[in-house]
Amino acid sequence: MTEVAIVGVGTTKYGRHLDRSATDLAQLAVREAIEDARDISIKDIEGFVLSSQNPEILQKQGNAVNHFSEFLGISAKFATRVEGACVSGSMGLRTGYMAVKSGMVDICLVVGVEKCYELPSGSDIMAAFSFVIDRDWEAAYGSNAPMGFAMFATRHMHFYGTTEEQLAVVAVKNRRFALKNPKAHFQKPISIDDVLNSRPVCKPLKLLDCCPVSDGASAAILVRGDLAKKFTDTPIYIKGIGQHLINENVISSLSDLTEFTALKRAAKEAYKQAGVEPKDIDVAETHDCFTIAEILEIEALGFCEKGQGGKFVEEGQTDLGGKIPVNTGGGLLSRGHPIGATGICQAGIIVQQLRGEAPEGRQVDAEIGLTQNLGGWGTSQAVVIYSR
Repeated sequence: MTEVAIVGVGTTKYGRHLDRSATDLAQLAVREAIEDARDISIKDIEGFVLSSQNPEILQKQGNAVNHFSEFLGISAKFATRVEGACVSGSMGLRTGYMAVKSGMVDICLVVGVEKCYELPSGSDIMAAFSFVIDRDWEAAYGSNAPMGFAMFATRHMHFYGTTEEQLAVVAVKNRRFALKNPKAHFQKPISIDDVLNSRPVCKPLKLLDCCPVSDGASAAILVRGDLAKKFTDTPIYIKGIGQHLINENVISSLSDLTEFTALKRAAKEAYKQAGVEPKDIDVAETHDCFTIAEILEIEALGFCEKGQGGKFVEEGQTDLGGKIPVNTGGGLLSRGHPIGATGICQAGIIVQQLRGEAPEGRQVDAEIGLTQNLGGWGTSQAVVIYSR
């Protein structure tokens, strides 16, 4: 069967875009992806996958795939929208991958976009995001993401001795990478003390342990592997994709708050498909929506032993020069998190790394990269493995 390659990537700056609509942001990302490739235009696009979690609520816009296709100028023989909370972007990549892999299309454009700041207040935005958790058993009682991930953090601390200072290391490392990424949401340096002294959100998580709400869009162009060199001298191939969903949607149903069970299963599938092991991964982008998430992810991905994630990051093993540099684009914590776009942006960062195009201070000598994206309470997970 044919391989699938990424030949063009693009992303907007993440942050507050009060002067741009969701379609404006998508156009910017798509234009950059097309310019990143060679000899390709919007008229060549045969497949279109849109990843967007909340357009019906945030923009009061349904039928989003048709809406965006008009503004992007796309006429496709295959088009669909995917959503699965924060894992939506990777779901979009996998859908585009399957469309190309199956022979349905030769060229597929995958676009992720979220425009949050059209709502009048932060409380309205948070209320919109509460739609992704169980309405009757959680959202109705004020449950939210910081509360759930604070439970993960507290449990991990209790069993494995993980400290608030180790959580803070994650935030500081990722902010340092973001300072070298002009498209990241946050550009101001922070220290361990800044994280520890930031406003409490939900014990033990503080403001700087939490990712921001962001506007933004990202895009990737996927093509048949045998056509890839027509569009770029440096195609990046998708070698494996693993996705797993466990039927524990309500957080009180989770059997283990010290690990991401679905991620372990998704990673196993991706590693097997790609024919690699955790030790073969040179660089990774993980879903650090909260500092504790990155620690749970590096454990579940097999980069370190269970319970050792805090020590692993404290030793600098996820920084440049460490065992496995993680979130060299700044991560969700500092790059930002427009929900539908995040997984696609992660792919773009790995493409940049494998091409050797990342700036000094972020570039890793890498041949194999990985992205990981989660949804809900980590109960929906996706892992993608890439190589040159």
